[in-house]
Amino acid sequence: MARIKAAVLVYVAVILLLSTCAPISYCAKKPVAGARKEDVPYITCQVCEKLASQLYHQVQKKQAQISPKKISEFEIIGIAENVCNLKKEEADWILKIDIVEQGDKLVLVEQEAEGQCNSECKTIERACQEIMGYSDTDVAEYLYTSKPDIKSLVNYLCKDLSKACSTKPPPVLKNRIPGEPFVPKPAKEAEMERIMRSMEGMPGAPGMQMYSKEDLMNMKNFGGEDGDDNDDEDDDDESDFPKNLGKVFREKESKSGDWKQRITDGILNTGDVLKKQANKVSNHVQRWWSGIKAARSKKPGKTEL
Repeated sequence: MARIKAAVLVYVAVILLLSTCAPISYCAKKPVAGARKEDVPYITCQVCEKLASQLYHQVQKKQAQISPKKISEFEIIGIAENVCNLKKEEADWILKIDIVEQGDKLVLVEQEAEGQCNSECKTIERACQEIMGYSDTDVAEYLYTSKPDIKSLVNYLCKDLSKACSTKPPPVLKNRIPGEPFVPKPAKEAEMERIMRSMEGMPGAPGMQMYSKEDLMNMKNFGGEDGDDNDDEDDDDESDFPKNLGKVFREKESKSGDWKQRITDGILNTGDVLKKQANKVSNHVQRWWSGIKAARSKKPGKTEL
C-alpha cells in the first residue's frame, strides 16, 4: 500500500508540474477592469474631439511615411477601424488620457506618458467606439475625398455623423465614485506593449504570446540601455538583433521541449507503476474475497429438529 501511495503522489506531482510550466504570459494575467458605462455621457463630446484630431494626424503621418505615394482610401479605413481598439497601436492615444473630476464635470487631461489601462482607459475606449459605431467607412471616405482640416472633421464627426457634441453633457452626479488615479506605465513596459501591438496580424505573431515580457525585455540591448555611443557598434548590434532574437526563441523552445519530454516520460513511467500496483491490489482483493466466501461455505448449517 505504501508503494501505491508513493506512486499516486508522484502522479499528482507531475500534474502540478505540468500546470506550473505554463508560460508566464498566460498565468500572470492581471484582472481586467471594465468600462464605467455611466461615465460615457459625461465625456462623449471630448472623446469625439480627440478622436477627430487623432484621425486627422494619423492620416497625415501615414501620408508622410509613404510619400510621394498617395495614401489610399483602404489605408484610411484601416486607421478608422483601429483608432478605438486598445489592442491596436492606432489607439495608443487613449492610454495617455486621464479622466479628472472638476466640479460637476469630467475633464479629459492628456498626460505625457502612457498610463496603466484600468476602468478609465476602458471607458474612453467604449465612448470612442460608440461615437464611431459603423461609421468608420463614412469617416474614411470623407477624409479621402474632402481632405478636411481638423475643425471641419470635428464638425462632421461630432455634430453631423454621430451627434456626440450636439447636446451639452449632463452634470456629474454628486455621489459618483471617483476613478482610479493615473499611474504612468514604465517606459520599457510601454515600449514592449507597443511592439507587441504593432505585430498584430503579422505571420508568426501568435506564437510570440508564449514568451513573457520578461523574456523579450531581457534580450541583448533591448531598449538600448547597454549600447555604446559609437554608431558603428550600434549598427552591429542592430544587425545581430534578429540572430539574438532567434537564439533566445530556439533556447526557449528547446528547454520547453526537454521539459515536455521529461514530463511525458514521467507520466508514462508512473502509469506503468500504477498499473502494476493496481494488478497486485486486485489480486490481493480477489484472494481475500475468495477466502471469505470459502469460510462462509464451511460454516455448519442449522440442525433440523
